[in-house]
Amino acid sequence: MEKTFTIGHRTFVLDQDKAEAAFAAKSVINGRKSEAFNLLPLKYQWAYEIYQTMKQNHWEPEDIQMQKDIEQWNGTELSEAERWIIRMGIGYFSAAEGIVGDNILHVVREVVTAPELKLALGRHAHEENIHADSLLYMISSLGINPHECEAMFEQIPTIKAKNEFVTKTSHDLRRDVDLTDPENKKKLARNIFVFGQCMEGTQFYGLFGMILSLYRQNMFPGIGQMFRYTLRDESNHIELFRNLFMDLVGENMEIWNDEFRQELVDTMKEAVRLEKDFINDCLPVGALGMSSKEFCQYIDYIADRRLEGVGLTPINPGISNPFPWLAEMMDIKKEANFFEQRVTEYRKSSALVMGDDDDL
Repeated sequence: MEKTFTIGHRTFVLDQDKAEAAFAAKSVINGRKSEAFNLLPLKYQWAYEIYQTMKQNHWEPEDIQMQKDIEQWNGTELSEAERWIIRMGIGYFSAAEGIVGDNILHVVREVVTAPELKLALGRHAHEENIHADSLLYMISSLGINPHECEAMFEQIPTIKAKNEFVTKTSHDLRRDVDLTDPENKKKLARNIFVFGQCMEGTQFYGLFGMILSLYRQNMFPGIGQMFRYTLRDESNHIELFRNLFMDLVGENMEIWNDEFRQELVDTMKEAVRLEKDFINDCLPVGALGMSSKEFCQYIDYIADRRLEGVGLTPINPGISNPFPWLAEMMDIKKEANFFEQRVTEYRKSSALVMGDDDDL
């Protein structure tokens, strides 16, 4: 079908069939390649909707007041266990956020071919920069020696092990990977699963819970606020990678066999084991009225929800959440109301828009 436009003495013919063929050639990988960043018509509507939500949730670290945090850090009321949680949080996340952003830009965004997916992934990477910047803001505000953070990244075995767990999934996918090969398709799917469901979706949540526990007890209000904003962002990141994973698998069903599904479940088991070791380092003694044992159960609960979200078998069916108050604070279905009720909320848009995906 052709459509003709006559403007003055000139005639322009548009071939709709060719345009529709270009749309049909859109796919997560191995799709139509073009230097033009033509988003419309959208094939992956969910990606554009998540992108819009991420834009509306924009925040800047410098807009968060840190005076109370500084007073508490320099005061005498904190226990060493409470200080240690903050140090572990800053030490881990100052490295982890950059690892996520690097993987998005240099692995995933490099190989996806639909422009709307690249758009959402670019925003995801931008938010990782904001998170890394917020860690810098925390470190400089509290006067922590930045070399100490680097030392934690390099020298605390459980932090190093968690970071190596995710970075090893990136190394085989750098540039010029043949994604017509089913084994390489599996590597990419595994990468998206590891970063979205294992790392951001599970391994981040131990420290999220601990730091928000401090915040709930009127400690570190500025840091707690930044982690609440970060948590809101992570909810969208998890959903972005979950949808990306599901569409990648749906378009390449030859990889979705029993062996690969079991491999992914085993990968989550490894992620959980590493996170439990890390939790024991974060809470070597009781603090916050919680124990490392309870947090380990919490991670089991989170991990199963991530597995179920991508159609995989849970590791601990029927496990309960040991922290009901954390469910209220961290569940994305309640998160919209939670953020709307904050009197100190920082907004760039007139309304806060949250998805209603079951994403805790």
